[in-house]
Amino acid sequence: MPARGPRTGGADLDRRARGAKVEAAARAHLECAGLRTLAANVGYRGGELDLVMRDGDALVFVEVRYRASAAFGGGFASVDHGKRRKLVRAAQLYLLSHPRLAGLPCRFDVAEASGDPDAPQIRWLKDAFRLDDV
Repeated sequence: MPARGPRTGGADLDRRARGAKVEAAARAHLECAGLRTLAANVGYRGGELDLVMRDGDALVFVEVRYRASAAFGGGFASVDHGKRRKLVRAAQLYLLSHPRLAGLPCRFDVAEASGDPDAPQIRWLKDAFRLDDV
């Protein structure tokens, strides 16, 4: 029986392409609201930061969540305690590697996307959770 490698077709590519479209739409939405992008898709062992942005003097870590419908609570509901811990840990690692930003006030936002991934509706939840919640 031949060895099976990583899946590279079909659903995985569709999911990645959909995710890239939704993240681009969320980024554009937030930039139109005045935020400035510093980084996107910053990966660390155990977590990833979808967007790192500046909002005035604040450093903003944005989690982008897509749901085709709100049937299971929408995107914000999917950012549970475990996901929040991973985001906080990734943010800490980001700050360690960018010490000039470490003194800035930080917040965690969620950009909740729904509907058609080619033109999603974006709902921005500013200051969605705090370190005290984790």
